[in-house]
Amino acid sequence: MAKPDSKNAIIVVENLVKKFGDFTAVDGVSFEVHEGEVFGILGPNGAGKTTTLEIIETLQKQTDGSITVDGINTIEHPWEVKARIGVQLQQANFYPELNLIELLRMFAAMYDIEVKPMEMLKKVQLEDKAKSYANKLSGGQRQRFSIATTLVNNPRVIFLDEPTTGLDPQARINLWEMIREIKKSGTTVVLTTHYMEEAEQLCDRLAIMDHGKIVKIGTPKQLITDLLKTGFKKEVKVQEANLEDVFISLTGRHLRDE
Repeated sequence: MAKPDSKNAIIVVENLVKKFGDFTAVDGVSFEVHEGEVFGILGPNGAGKTTTLEIIETLQKQTDGSITVDGINTIEHPWEVKARIGVQLQQANFYPELNLIELLRMFAAMYDIEVKPMEMLKKVQLEDKAKSYANKLSGGQRQRFSIATTLVNNPRVIFLDEPTTGLDPQARINLWEMIREIKKSGTTVVLTTHYMEEAEQLCDRLAIMDHGKIVKIGTPKQLITDLLKTGFKKEVKVQEANLEDVFISLTGRHLRDE
């Protein structure tokens, strides 16, 4: 793949390689993420997408290649990179003895900054749960709070790993709107997902990975158009609604937090 053009790129990945013994998990990957976009990384299990993200996040070290985040080399200055990013993991565990306000203050202390917890909780519609404990929240509430923790340090980039896995339709739609609002604020979002509709709805561009390599990068529309140009056709079923539309219509779009 051609070397990325770093103009307007907040993340630049060049010839990234990660080996675990004789196994190559990431094999010469190069791509860029533009400032202010939602960039998705798609791929089947074992494709290398999570490993790629963890290296960008400085949670793992690469075997070869280079990465810069906001112009900073991740190997040479990992703590400077950490200060500029927020990371929301698929499975987040929080201290059970601390309520949401206390947890946000704890996260802020890690960055040696002060926050206004109630303002942050209001952004994710959890101000009424301020004195609750994370393990008492519903799945959707936990995901929203997890995203709030990624915003504590006012990051330039946030990373979301399958943010809507296991959520009901209302909670998923609500989280989509939250991600759109984060993008509007100027924050760059990098996410992984197994939901193709989610990728199509949220992502400005997508990288599709398989066997440790990037197969293709483009906008959702470009990727679909390129497939159709190959002569691809599938049976067209004219249906003006689907089961999710029925569900939302009957139960409403508002959240049902427990």
